[in-house]
Amino acid sequence: MRMRELLLLLLPALLLAGCVTERRQNDLRKTVDAYGNTLRWDGLVAGAAFLSPKQREQHPLSKFEIARYDQLRVSSYDVQGVLPGTADTYRQVASIGLINRNTQTARTILDKQTWRWDVKDKHWWLVSGLPDITRGDRGE
Repeated sequence: MRMRELLLLLLPALLLAGCVTERRQNDLRKTVDAYGNTLRWDGLVAGAAFLSPKQREQHPLSKFEIARYDQLRVSSYDVQGVLPGTADTYRQVASIGLINRNTQTARTILDKQTWRWDVKDKHWWLVSGLPDITRGDRGE
């Protein structure tokens, strides 16, 4: 009888934990999808809204960086794969097609992203920064 009572007490907690995990995964998927769409349709500078508030405060975009990002248009955004992470960290690699508005030159960069779950805000934040447009493969 005691085992049954224990199971009845633990079952709601286990179900709640599963719902929380599923909700976080849904939030993650929505956030990374919104980030890709934002870069594609609103531009690289608009992607700064996905950076953690702490990161935006400590490293605000300079006028030079904004001008540099604004001269590029994102022509494609494709997730290439997922890298190992932790329960509170998600890592992915995205291929980003860029077109220089001035020269119409096209190129592709790889962006290795790290997303972190903020328990306090209950939100996923990009902590790896905006794409490095000066290199073809970020982190080489």
